[in-house]
Amino acid sequence: MSLFTRSRQPLDTAEGGADSEDDTGGTGVAGETSGAAEEAGTASGEGADTADGTETASGEGADPAEAVAAERDEGAEKADGTEEAADPAERSDSPPPGWFGWRRRYPRTARGVTMGTTVLAGALVLFALLVPNRLERLGPEAFFRLPAEGILLAGLLLAVPPRSRRLMSVAAGALLGLLTVLKFVDMGFYSVLARPFDLVLDWILLDDAAEFVRESFGRTGQVLAVVGVIVLIVAVLILMTLATVRVTNLMVGHRAVATRTTLILGTAWITCMTLGIQIAGVPLATKGNADFVNNRIEQVQAGLKDGRVFEKQAAVDAFAKTPPDQLLTGLRGKDVLFTFIESYGRVAIDDPAMAPQIDSVLKEGTNSLKAAGFQSRSAWLKSPVTGAGSWLAHSTFLSGLWIKNQQRYRSLTTSDRATLGSYFRKTGAWRTVGIVPGVRRAWPEGKFFALDHIYDSEHLGYNGPYFSWTPVPDQFSLEAFQRLEHGKKNRDPIMAEIILASSHNPWSPIARMTDWDELGDGSIFNQIKKEGTDPKEVWKDPERVRTEYRHAIEYSLHSLTEWVERYGTDDTVLVFLGDHQPVPTVTAGSTSKDVPVTIVARDPKVLDKIADWNWTDGLKPAENAPTWGMDRFRDRFMTAYGPRGD
Repeated sequence: MSLFTRSRQPLDTAEGGADSEDDTGGTGVAGETSGAAEEAGTASGEGADTADGTETASGEGADPAEAVAAERDEGAEKADGTEEAADPAERSDSPPPGWFGWRRRYPRTARGVTMGTTVLAGALVLFALLVPNRLERLGPEAFFRLPAEGILLAGLLLAVPPRSRRLMSVAAGALLGLLTVLKFVDMGFYSVLARPFDLVLDWILLDDAAEFVRESFGRTGQVLAVVGVIVLIVAVLILMTLATVRVTNLMVGHRAVATRTTLILGTAWITCMTLGIQIAGVPLATKGNADFVNNRIEQVQAGLKDGRVFEKQAAVDAFAKTPPDQLLTGLRGKDVLFTFIESYGRVAIDDPAMAPQIDSVLKEGTNSLKAAGFQSRSAWLKSPVTGAGSWLAHSTFLSGLWIKNQQRYRSLTTSDRATLGSYFRKTGAWRTVGIVPGVRRAWPEGKFFALDHIYDSEHLGYNGPYFSWTPVPDQFSLEAFQRLEHGKKNRDPIMAEIILASSHNPWSPIARMTDWDELGDGSIFNQIKKEGTDPKEVWKDPERVRTEYRHAIEYSLHSLTEWVERYGTDDTVLVFLGDHQPVPTVTAGSTSKDVPVTIVARDPKVLDKIADWNWTDGLKPAENAPTWGMDRFRDRFMTAYGPRGD
C-alpha cells in the first residue's frame, strides 16, 4: 500500500473521527509536522497523524518504503520538539493539529481558505504598490501596471539568506503599510485642500478636521470617525505586513517559478518603459512609489528650510518707519470694514452651472447699492490656499506676507510684523474691532491682529441654532456689528475685520434672509434650520453639494449688500473678498486659487484713489480684471490711501 493511499484511510473514532484527507493534493505527511515547510509557504498536506502512521509503517509485513517514510515523520516531529504519542489513547489527549483540528475535519474547506488567503495577500500587496494618492486617479487602469518597486523587492527577497529574508519581508510590509496610509491621507487632503499632506507642517490640521466633523455631524460622528481612522491605520499596517510575509513564503516555496517570473516581469518593465507603452492613457510600467517617496523627501526638506526663507521675507516692511500721522491719511474719518466671505471663490462666478444665479445676485446688488448712492470696483486676488485654511488667507491679506502653511502662520503671529489692523491702530484715529463668529474658544492670535475688541460666537448675543459648522448666520453677525459698534452715537471711526461664515463647508443647512427687524436674539433661525437640508444627504450627491454651495454664497452676498443699503453712510468704506476657493467637489477639477475682491464706497474720492488699479465697475469682476497675489493688497492699499496717494 502506498503512503498516499494510507493517508486517505478514515481515522478511528478514538482519534477524533476526523477525515485525514490531504488538503493540498498530497504533498506528504511531513507537510503537517514540519514547521520549516509551513514557514517556506509550501502547501503541505495534513497526512496521517504520527501515531497512526507509525503503527502502520512499523507493523509486521509493512512495506520498507512506508517504514522509511514513517521514520522520517517521527524525526520531523522530534526535530520540532513535539512529544511522540505512545499509543492512540495518548494521541487523542494531545491538541489536534491545524486551526484547533478544523483543518483535519474539513480539509477541502481548509484548502480553499488557504488558497484564498494567499490570493488576498498577493492582491493586498499589489494594491499597496499600485494605489494612487488621489481619488480621481483611482480607476481600474491604475491597477493594470507593472510596479518597478514590486519587481525589485521580489528579486531581493529571493536573493537574500533566510534570516535576512524574514526581517526584510516584515520591514517591507510595514513600509508598504505606511505608504498606503499616507496615500489615503493624501486622498483626503486632495479632496479638501487640493494638495498632498505635508509631513512637516500639516499635523495640526488633523485636529481641525476632527473639530469640523464634530461641528457638522455631532460628537458621536466625531468619535466614530476618529475611532474608524485609528482602526483603519492599525489594520492596514498589520495586514500589509502579514500579506508581505505570506507572499514571500510562497515565492521561496516555489523559488524556480518565482525567479523566472521576476526576470520576465523585469524585462517586460524595461521594455514598456523604453517604448512608453500605455493603457487608457496610463503608462504600463511605473515607478510611482519611488517618485512618491522622493517627492516627500523633497517636501520635508523644503518645509525645514521654509522657516529661514520666511524670516527674511518678514523682515522687509515698506511702512515700518512711516510716522503715524502719514499713515492712511486718505481714509481719515471713514469706517473701513474688511469683510471675508468664506469660500467665495472664482468658481462661483465662472462656473456655467452657478454663473447665471450668482451673476443675477451681483447685478442686483450693484444696482441696489448704486440706488443708495454707492459705487463699487472689483478684481481678483490669488489666495495662498484652496478648500480650507481660512486663517492663512486672512493673515496673508492683512500682513502682506504669503502665509501658505501653519509654520508660517505661527511664525507670523509670534512676530512683531505689522498688519492692516496694526497700522490703523497706530494712527490713533480708529477703534479696531473683530466680528469673528467662527471663533468658539480662546484665540490668542487675536492680539497679534491689533483688534481692540473681539466679538466671537459667544459675544454677539445670538441664541439661535448652529447651521452645521456655522455658529452664527451672516445676517445676524452683521446686525450684531451694527448694534454693538457701528450703530453707536458719538463714537470714533471703526476699522473692523468681519468674518461671514455662513458659506463655510458643508453648506447644509443654510440660513435664509429674514426681516432685519425680526432678528431679535436669533431664535427665529430655529425654524429656518428645521426647514433646511441634511448635510449627510446632501453630500451623497456632488451636484447637490454644488447647488447648496451656490445658495450659501447667495445668502452671504444678500446679507452684506442689504446691510450696506440699510446702515451704510457717506463714511462707509467696505472691502469684501473671498478667502479661498471651495473644496474640489465644487470646483470640479479647477486648479485656480482666484477669489473676487470688491471695494464699495459712497464718497467718490475713495474710489478715485484707486482709479489706476483698473478694477471693474460693479460687484462682479470681469474675466480679464487684474489679478494680484493676496499678499500684495496690503501695501497697495496703504500706498493708495497714504500721503503718496493723496
